Amino acid sequence: MAAAPTSKSRSAPRAKPGSRAKTGAEGPAAKEPVAKAGVAKAGVVKKSAVPSKTATATPSAPAPARAGKPSAPKGAKPADKPKTGPAAAVATATLTISSKNYSSWSLRGFLLCRLAGLDIAEARVSAEDPSIRAELLLQSSSFLVPRLDHDGLRIWDTLAIGEYLHELKPEAGLLPTDRAARAHCRSIAGEMHSGFANLRSALPMNIKARHPGFKVWTGAQGDILRIVTIWTGCLKAYGGPYLFGAAPTLADAMYAPVCSRFTTYDVPLDPASRAYCRTILALPAMKEWTAAALAEPDELEELDVEF
Repeated sequence: MAAAPTSKSRSAPRAKPGSRAKTGAEGPAAKEPVAKAGVAKAGVVKKSAVPSKTATATPSAPAPARAGKPSAPKGAKPADKPKTGPAAAVATATLTISSKNYSSWSLRGFLLCRLAGLDIAEARVSAEDPSIRAELLLQSSSFLVPRLDHDGLRIWDTLAIGEYLHELKPEAGLLPTDRAARAHCRSIAGEMHSGFANLRSALPMNIKARHPGFKVWTGAQGDILRIVTIWTGCLKAYGGPYLFGAAPTLADAMYAPVCSRFTTYDVPLDPASRAYCRTILALPAMKEWTAAALAEPDELEELDVEF
């Protein structure tokens, strides 16, 4: 839109007869008709020879806006630029997991990310994948899941993910602040990570299943007794309701699948251990995972038929 005349410019210069309009190019201008007063030519506004003080310029057709930048009406507030950087980021991390119904290690990785407050996108590996299937059936110790991809880094193995998240977000409290409690937390998390093979084979995780009165064989009974001893000792030492006090930690994420197993196979527990299981299963992240597990199709008939 042509600008209105300023106070210093009371009238526009008269067009000289026979004058040629400049084209903006360096070469000779093409012949054009003589300009008449009040006629806009080549995007320039001409006014009458003796304009009144209240006269306004007649606008010519607006020049086309540059591609990608449409012109805004006069006085309009410029549109906000798209946000970039950390504030605009959503899920900057990807957690590779397997079946939510059967994969206890996937559950541990998921809980750790949720407890740390890290936004994640989930990448699923089908239970039909030979390596995953072998792991879920306890025929191998594959490290395919869980795996965390974040900030250009790839972290696998549940304990490594937990330690990484603690360094990334120490305020989340995945490890206790007290040095002695922190060492204790790491110790029992490590014991869950590397031990209890009899429990894993006798009571594999199956969130959807229920086996009331299930008979646990002797080898697994020893693992159950050890786990209950760990739980009751921590609850007594740190006051509960979680293993290390008022908030869940790395240790609670590691033992959460055991709470699910004890529910599935109707394992008899003392009141303190039973209350602890209820506390873990009531965690929002645990409820989210359980709901998704219940919606999954049965993928491992070997487990569902055997039990």
